[in-house]
Amino acid sequence: MNDITRRPPQVGRYTLEEVALAARNSGMPLEALRHDVTPVGMHYCLVHFDIPALGPADWRLEVGGCVERPRRLGLEDLQRLPARTVRATLECAGNGRAQVSPRYPSVPWIEEGVSTAEWTGTPLAGVLEAAGVRPEAREIVFWGADRGIDRGTEHAFARSLAPAEAMREDVLLAWSMNGQPLPAPHGAPLRLVVPRWYGMASVKWLVRIEAIDHAFDGVQQAHSYHFRREAGERGVPCTRMRVNSLLAPPGIPDFYTRARVLPAGRVEIFGRAWSGEGGISRVELGVDGAWRDARLEPAPAPQAWQRWMADWDATAGEHELACRATDAAGHVQPIEPPWDVTGFGNNSVHRVRVRVV
Repeated sequence: MNDITRRPPQVGRYTLEEVALAARNSGMPLEALRHDVTPVGMHYCLVHFDIPALGPADWRLEVGGCVERPRRLGLEDLQRLPARTVRATLECAGNGRAQVSPRYPSVPWIEEGVSTAEWTGTPLAGVLEAAGVRPEAREIVFWGADRGIDRGTEHAFARSLAPAEAMREDVLLAWSMNGQPLPAPHGAPLRLVVPRWYGMASVKWLVRIEAIDHAFDGVQQAHSYHFRREAGERGVPCTRMRVNSLLAPPGIPDFYTRARVLPAGRVEIFGRAWSGEGGISRVELGVDGAWRDARLEPAPAPQAWQRWMADWDATAGEHELACRATDAAGHVQPIEPPWDVTGFGNNSVHRVRVRVV
């Protein structure tokens, strides 16, 4: 099957397929924003196809293509190499898709497709250097063991990076998450972790690394994960995460609507802000459309989100809280969602409705 098809945008009720995807792929509960490092059981998870059955005893990683010394490595081989732990925030490129109308039928993330973990593994650069990537290599392709059909084409999930990006010191071949072996849904026994980029770059269930001398044309690289304002255009590839922020909803929720209720008085509002373009320079809290600066904690790691706080004297009535971040490169979150045909890159301000009693 070679036909690259794209589902048309929809308005109105969610389809059964969208609900099934939402049930299969778990988002991070917003109350988990209280954690600097997201507990494994709260970390968002997206599985494109099926979770492969890969045992570390018989699993091997192939390194080949345009290299001087092709290699075949077991998990123990990799774990004997120099190890590093990186605290990194990962966000799905489709996070916020459900807030855009018409929406693209896929996993209907609202704003919960983001989390931060501590990933332990060996730097990818060392493995590539040992293999001897040849000068003609144009891209490094990462092949996962998960296989299925998307846009009418059968394929294994695969993505590529330019050699210079792949050789960054914080790009890992990771076997551990928060100090424990990788859980199966998060890519066991080995996954790629590419800090600062949207999560699709961090290929899970990694089985092959291939250096190639041409542009990689895999479905998930050439036809998906592009910002597009109009159907049919090639668009711009999704790479580094846009500046974004979330606030932890205060008070207590109504079970069905998730509307927040809290008593009048002073309350600390807090949340997290992040950007793939560098650190966060400013976060603002909005109360009923009026913005003021929040307090911003220093970044715990250059690849991880930052905590922010602000005090609010809550008065009786209905209110809207919002947060807006600015990164070190000067990018500011937009008030309204940026239009994208497939719902990628929505980094509009996070809004929470509250009733103060």
